[in-house]
Amino acid sequence: MASLRIEQLRPTQFTHGMREVRDKLRMYTSLAGHELDMAIAEKPIPFVLGPGEVPFAIDHHHVATALWHAGIAHVPGVLVSDLSGLEPADFWLTLENRRWTHPYDPHGRRVSFTDMPAHIWEAADDEFRSLAAFVRDTGGYEKSTVPLAEFRWADLFRQAFAPPGNDAAFASLIERGVKLAKSGAALGLPGYIGTSAVQNESAA
Repeated sequence: MASLRIEQLRPTQFTHGMREVRDKLRMYTSLAGHELDMAIAEKPIPFVLGPGEVPFAIDHHHVATALWHAGIAHVPGVLVSDLSGLEPADFWLTLENRRWTHPYDPHGRRVSFTDMPAHIWEAADDEFRSLAAFVRDTGGYEKSTVPLAEFRWADLFRQAFAPPGNDAAFASLIERGVKLAKSGAALGLPGYIGTSAVQNESAA
């Protein structure tokens, strides 16, 4: 287990969901002492070493961002792969081939790897990435180990709904998102529960 300085940790995603970050921030700031230390230890950041031996997070971007906003300087990390010997272009190509990067903006448009944020907290806000997390936590689908699974759900919601303009609009999208996630339109996405879940709820 390594100790990583959050300010040196580079993101491999162009976006994150700020609502999800704020949700985690509330949780971390409600803790102190041993409880806070244990909560941080439960979510080590998986990372790879890139050119110049710079650490790049390949998961738990929201955790690291929330901790940075909470004033935490260091996080535990788990080294997944040392790619520091690669040139930048080959480094990013390797990440993409292994599904360890998501170079897409909040509208689902691809961006250049040279435009990726320099710091993990500088990722652009994607409301639909937050919606994917809230729909999952509400029972719309199951958590999956498939890389970048939540982004695939975010893209489904992005295609179906207009961006929420305020908190009330976002809250209303959660219920609609759960119904969509359990419908046939989501068949094949990681963690898909199935239409039987909707039928069972209707019969209850």
